[in-house]
Amino acid sequence: MDLFEAINTRRSIRRYTPDPVDDQKINTILEAGRWAPSWANTQCSRFVVVRDAKIKAALADTINKMKTPDGKEVPTPAANAINTVPVVIVVCAEIGKSGTKPGSSGGSEYITDKGDWFMFDTALAVENMVLTAHGLGLGTVIIGAFDPLKAEKVINVPKGHRLVAMFPVGVPAQPGKAPPRKELSELMIKDKFQ
Repeated sequence: MDLFEAINTRRSIRRYTPDPVDDQKINTILEAGRWAPSWANTQCSRFVVVRDAKIKAALADTINKMKTPDGKEVPTPAANAINTVPVVIVVCAEIGKSGTKPGSSGGSEYITDKGDWFMFDTALAVENMVLTAHGLGLGTVIIGAFDPLKAEKVINVPKGHRLVAMFPVGVPAQPGKAPPRKELSELMIKDKFQ
């Protein structure tokens, strides 16, 4: 699949078939994450591949619930997806590396006012991985609304790392639909803000 085709046609998928996803495809997805750009090539991203049903269920339980019109809290479609796909990729980051001066121990010597760039670096890796998954005919949905401390306990995230996002990987049960997008003229500013 052409890169621009992948960018234009990739959609969040929340319903999957029970079909398996082989290790070769998962490794291809992870390689795309490994090759993502990062601050000074620090590569702070870490990828946890979860196939164990109990661990997937525990991760799904950490996802924020949604409220029905009558006020009842129910699992989101993304949480349900985690329990139906064969694989969930959990993206973590080693903190205190990205955004620092070369050779520094991190934390106190950030170069910009943005501090630690781990969110930016992991986002680049996630984007590479979900586009690659789409190119392989697989679906994903990026999940960021969860209880991070509970989720970190589920997969034993070590000190000095944070869990940033997770995404199920599986065969889509149906194609995704494109949401409306703003026109480029609404997003582009020429030279400077007025």
